[in-house]
Amino acid sequence: MNRMLTPSNRERALLSSAGIFADLENAETEALRGCSTVMTCAPHEILFQEGEPGVYFYSLLEGYVRLFRLNERGQEADIRICEPRDTFAECLIEAGGTYRYGAQSMDNTVLARFHVGKVRALLAEYPRIGAAILRSLSLHLLSTIECLANDRMQTAPQRVAHYLLAHCVEEEPATASLQLPFPKNLLARKLGLAPEALSRAFSTLKSAGVTVHGRLIAISDVNALRKI
Repeated sequence: MNRMLTPSNRERALLSSAGIFADLENAETEALRGCSTVMTCAPHEILFQEGEPGVYFYSLLEGYVRLFRLNERGQEADIRICEPRDTFAECLIEAGGTYRYGAQSMDNTVLARFHVGKVRALLAEYPRIGAAILRSLSLHLLSTIECLANDRMQTAPQRVAHYLLAHCVEEEPATASLQLPFPKNLLARKLGLAPEALSRAFSTLKSAGVTVHGRLIAISDVNALRKI
């Protein structure tokens, strides 16, 4: 893990594009940036473990990070796959205490970490920073509700079809394509599926014209996929 005390110009630009900065003005952005350091992680590196003191929250600038829980038997359950511009562990601003889950980089990642105590001290002077954090938490809640609903109401092929339709580029006539931004095993984690369940789902979707070549996915009949 490589940590830098201050972000480079490129990393400052990436940081400004993070979702938590979307509605902030210059002074607020600079104040929040002042609480951050930039760090890089290699694939599969652990950022923090569940139960450790919650000192920082994070914005992901490049790469992918998975959030997970571990039970007493060592079994893991994925909670969320974070993508660039996502923020995580910002609940510590109000909840404090320890991390409620673990975090692991799944690629070569670049992150900004924010010192919780320093950010908390800014909120009285910069209330819009607090509003930005609240907005981020609200989006997480809505995403979690959507994920729970899909898990309860959709079969594995339906979950995959839903993801493909939400991310594909439609072409003519009624065809589409998609280049996965990450390996299929990470897509399985994102959709709450075992890798073998994802493979079976893709096999089922062949009847709807879904063809998989590595990370490239071609859809020959978008309407058939919508019906699924």
